Amino acid sequence: MKIIDMHCDTISKLYEDRENGIHSCLRENSGHLDLARMKKSNYLLQNFALFVDKEECSDSWEKLQKLYNIYISELDKNSDIIAPVLQFKDIAANEASGKMSAMLTVEEGAVSGGEAGRLEQMYKMGVRMITLTWNYPNELGYPNMNKNALRDSPGEKEAFEDFFYTPECGRGLTEKGREFVYLMEELGIIPDVSHLSDAGFYDMLECTRKPFAASHSNARSVCRCVRNLSDDMIKKLADRGGITGLNFCTDFLKEPIAGAHNTGYMEAAAAHARHITNIGGIEVLGLGSDFDGIDTNEELPGAGSMDRVWDIMKKSGYTERELDKIFYKNVIRVYKDTLK
Repeated sequence: MKIIDMHCDTISKLYEDRENGIHSCLRENSGHLDLARMKKSNYLLQNFALFVDKEECSDSWEKLQKLYNIYISELDKNSDIIAPVLQFKDIAANEASGKMSAMLTVEEGAVSGGEAGRLEQMYKMGVRMITLTWNYPNELGYPNMNKNALRDSPGEKEAFEDFFYTPECGRGLTEKGREFVYLMEELGIIPDVSHLSDAGFYDMLECTRKPFAASHSNARSVCRCVRNLSDDMIKKLADRGGITGLNFCTDFLKEPIAGAHNTGYMEAAAAHARHITNIGGIEVLGLGSDFDGIDTNEELPGAGSMDRVWDIMKKSGYTERELDKIFYKNVIRVYKDTLK
């Protein structure tokens, strides 16, 4: 079993720990993911997201640099077991030298401020995937889950229903967003449509030529949350040669019941996987754990327990050949088609 995971928020977790006087490190920590557990589970590659909540900092670009400094420092300190991916060939080279690979991503396109120069600077920093939006509108586009609308809504129950179950079908990528996507493809940065609105997904289809990713999104037919993909999106993503990453967030796996604790049973993850591959084919699915950006899934507490995912998906009927595709080979194919 080899693993490629397209999304985790571990760098943000390290940053928050240090802000609170806890000096966590990437090699071993108390979060969901660290290098020790990755090595134990035979990770081939981990995408490390630099996540910025633009409403909780005065300067999102400055916050990005702080997160980036942690990422670079941790890679330097652990260069004996992990190395960055800047070109596709680095993945095989790192594996040949006995090292895991790290790929840098950004979650929240607003850090660019709509400036092409910042996009080019992120590429030079090593960023190879960007989630166009998080949960706020920005210069590039609109999200499905809009925290501004949730905050401004007068009715709590109605606001949650809107936020969680009602997709944004009217507003997608802005003109600036389209320009950015063109430039991302030219540079070799993969556009990521997780968090982007439904309208934005279809805009992405119009303005891209290469495969793109939904790095951490499940199936809306299994759990109605709008962070998940509709069947039509899954089909069109597959037709483009793209990929979606199975997300272990409990509320994206199984619809929450008001007042009840959502444990996120792993059977639900297997159900999402089966639905996605039934709709889009085996080639469209990968892994996008969202580790350290979600509450702990009690049946999958972290990177050291990935064998549980393999086992339950095997019990659900997948062959080992199919599981190898889901766990790493499909992502390898997409990266080969998109990275320089």
